[in-house]
Amino acid sequence: MQPKKTKYRKSQKGRSRERKLTTKGTELCFGSYGLKALETRWLSGAQLDSIVKVLQKLPKGAKYWLRIFPHQPVTKKPPEVTLGGGKGDVDHYVSPIQGGKIIVELDGISETEARKFLKQVHYKLGIKTKFVKK
Repeated sequence: MQPKKTKYRKSQKGRSRERKLTTKGTELCFGSYGLKALETRWLSGAQLDSIVKVLQKLPKGAKYWLRIFPHQPVTKKPPEVTLGGGKGDVDHYVSPIQGGKIIVELDGISETEARKFLKQVHYKLGIKTKFVKK
């Protein structure tokens, strides 16, 4: 996953917001069940692709909403390159997540099925999460 077009090719990392909790996107808006992040981390586009593969196996009639998208570029210089020479090329894209943010929402299935699917999503993420419902 990566954006089709960006205003700037490279961006700065920004400040670490390790202890702050987010105030936006903390409640369910679309579905009945969701997965809430409890840690502040960067989630890569590859992690979000693996989440989508899990959620595509939902039964018929169920819907999911992915509430995050990887929009921040991460640069990397090739191995064995000396200092200097500027910033490296864009390697991949990440989605910065703060604690309290809803990552995925589900609707149209029972609570036990939702817990099962969101547990599989939790395994793919590698961060602490919490199951929430309306």
